[in-house]
Amino acid sequence: MTSEATADAADGEREPGTPWVGLGVIAREWGRIGCIGFGGPPTHIALLRQLCVQRRGWISASEFEDGIAATNLLPGPASTQLAIFTAWRLRGMPGALVGGVCFIVPGLALILALAALFLAGDPPLWVLGAAAGAGSAVAAVAVQAARALMPASWKRAGDRRAARARWVGYTLAGGAAAALAGPWMVLVLVAAGLVEMGVRTRPAVPGPRGGAAWPVPLALAAPAAGGLGALAWVAFKVGALSYGGGFVIIPLMQADAVDRYHWMSDGQFLNAVALGQITPGPVVQTVAVVGYAAAGLAGGLLAAAMAFAPSFLLVILGGSRFDQLRSSAAVQGFFSGAGPAVIGAIAGSAIPLALVLHGWQFGVLAAAAVWLLGLQRGVVSALLGAGALGIAAALAGWPAT
Repeated sequence: MTSEATADAADGEREPGTPWVGLGVIAREWGRIGCIGFGGPPTHIALLRQLCVQRRGWISASEFEDGIAATNLLPGPASTQLAIFTAWRLRGMPGALVGGVCFIVPGLALILALAALFLAGDPPLWVLGAAAGAGSAVAAVAVQAARALMPASWKRAGDRRAARARWVGYTLAGGAAAALAGPWMVLVLVAAGLVEMGVRTRPAVPGPRGGAAWPVPLALAAPAAGGLGALAWVAFKVGALSYGGGFVIIPLMQADAVDRYHWMSDGQFLNAVALGQITPGPVVQTVAVVGYAAAGLAGGLLAAAMAFAPSFLLVILGGSRFDQLRSSAAVQGFFSGAGPAVIGAIAGSAIPLALVLHGWQFGVLAAAAVWLLGLQRGVVSALLGAGALGIAAALAGWPAT
C-alpha cells in the first residue's frame, strides 16, 4: 500500500476526489491565516477562500460556498468552523484537528498575553487608560456587528409581508431579551426559532419538535459553586450557544463572569470583549480572558479548550451530513426565526455594555459610533483609536477605572 493510500485509510472521513494535502502544509497555511486574520469572520473567510479555492484549487468554489452556508447554520464561531471544515475536507479528522488548532492558537496566545497585561494587579496608568478607552467603544462595535448581519437575514425572510413582520418581531424580541433578560435571553432565541420552524413546516410537521430546544437546559444549568468546574461549564456554553456571531453570547457570558461568579468587574469584562476584537480570532476568544481572570493561565487555556470543543465535535462528527442539514426544512425554518432574534440580541447587548460606562467614556463611545456606523470604518482601527483616547484621558488625570 502506498503512503498516500495509507494516509487516506487513516483519514477515513476525507471526501472522495479531494486532493491529498500533508498535515505539515495544513499546519503552516492554517497557522498563517491564524496569525494575519485581523478583522474577524469576513477576513477569515476571504483568506480561506483565497487559499483553498483561488490559489491552491483544493476545494471548488461551489463546495466552499456550501461550507459557508452549512457552518452558518451551526452554533459556534462560524469562521472557525469553516477553517476546521475546510481542513477536514482535505485530511479528515487529523486535518480538522491540526488545521483548527493552528488557526486558533496564534490569536489565543496573543489574547492571553494581553490579558496578563490588562488584568495585572497593578497595571501602569497608560494600560488602565487604554483598557477603559477600548472598552468604551465595545457597545458601538456590537451595533455595527448586528447591522452587518441584517441585509442577508432580511433577504432570507423573503418578500411576503407576514414573513417580514415576523422577522421584525423576532429582532425586537431578541434585542429586548439581551437588554433585559441576561442569561434567559436564550429562551427567546429558541422560541423564535421554534415559532418560525412551525410556520414554515406546518404542512409536513404537526407542530414544533421539542428536540430543537436543547439549548435551553444548557443555557440555564450551572454548577452551584465556582471553581474550574463552573469555568469549564460557562466556556462550553459560550461555544455551544453562539448562534450567528460571537456577540450573541456577550449577555450570557457577562451574567456568569460578572454577576454570578464575580470573576471580573464590568469594566474588565468590557476590556475582555475589546481584546477579543483586536486579536486575530473570533470574539468567542473573549472567554479566554474570562478564564484568565478566574484562574490564571490554566483557566484561560481551559476556557478556550471548552469553548472551541463544540466546533470541533460538530464538524468532525457531522461534516458528512452538512448537505442534509442544509436541505432540512425544519432546520432552515428554525434558523430563519432564530437568526433575526440573534441580530436583535447582538444589538441589544450594546445597552448593558454602555450602562457600565461613566464620564468621558461616553464621549469615546460617541466617537466610535460615528467612526463605525457613520463613516463605516473598521473595528480594529476603532478600538485602537478608542484606546489611544483612553490613554490621553488617563494621563490628563481623568478616572480610568
